[in-house]
Amino acid sequence: MTAEPSIAESGELAGLTAVVTGSSSGIGRAIAIELASAGANCLVHGNRNRTGADETAAAIAAFGVAVRVELADIADRDECRRLAEAAWQWRGGIDIWINNAGADVLTTAASQATADEKLELLWRVDVAGTFQLSRAVGARMKQRGRGVIVNVGWDQAETGMEGDAGQIFGTTKAAVMAFTRSLAKSLAPEVRALCVAPGWIKTAWGDAASDYWQGRAKRESLAGRWGTPQDVARVVHFLASPKNDYLNGQTIAVNGGLAK
Repeated sequence: MTAEPSIAESGELAGLTAVVTGSSSGIGRAIAIELASAGANCLVHGNRNRTGADETAAAIAAFGVAVRVELADIADRDECRRLAEAAWQWRGGIDIWINNAGADVLTTAASQATADEKLELLWRVDVAGTFQLSRAVGARMKQRGRGVIVNVGWDQAETGMEGDAGQIFGTTKAAVMAFTRSLAKSLAPEVRALCVAPGWIKTAWGDAASDYWQGRAKRESLAGRWGTPQDVARVVHFLASPKNDYLNGQTIAVNGGLAK
């Protein structure tokens, strides 16, 4: 009796290699697990959270795909180069690269920093890190003749939000979204570049948010609820799939529909 093929052999992304930055927790972890569940071999990246990265890797390994963990500080240009090189050499190329890593200025010690300090950190990680990694990997993908890069923006970057958080995240995530459009034109047709723009997604900050923010998150989505990391992961999977290779240069909001 012939055994049923495994996910690693028959999944939609079987045989492909994916890298998800910032996948030691939260949205990045959900994306890495989602891609692995479709058969992709996956490199898990974290900054210093080795325990979290190993937990993500263990969840991925359960699907029978190859998995590797790499730690790197994306705020450091040399570390970006090292990560890109290590990831590319792991399996002789990369098919899917997800730039999810972002500086956490809401739930870490950085939450006590000034607005200027937060902006600088977000610029170094979310913007410069995405820029450097996309260019390093994108050039290799184009030479190889295939690949897709998905970046992470913010749904309110184009509409605006009051307060320091709105100004800081709006500035940096709008830059990522603009960069994605130019990257797509630079790498086409061999390589696609897309962006997801999450709305109110319940990660660590949302779990501890006040009643005001709990209510606001629900009011500002036509879905009437918080989004989940899995909501974002499923959209990333859709964009990364070779079946959807006519999508390029777009930013897709993942917010249940913005109500305001």
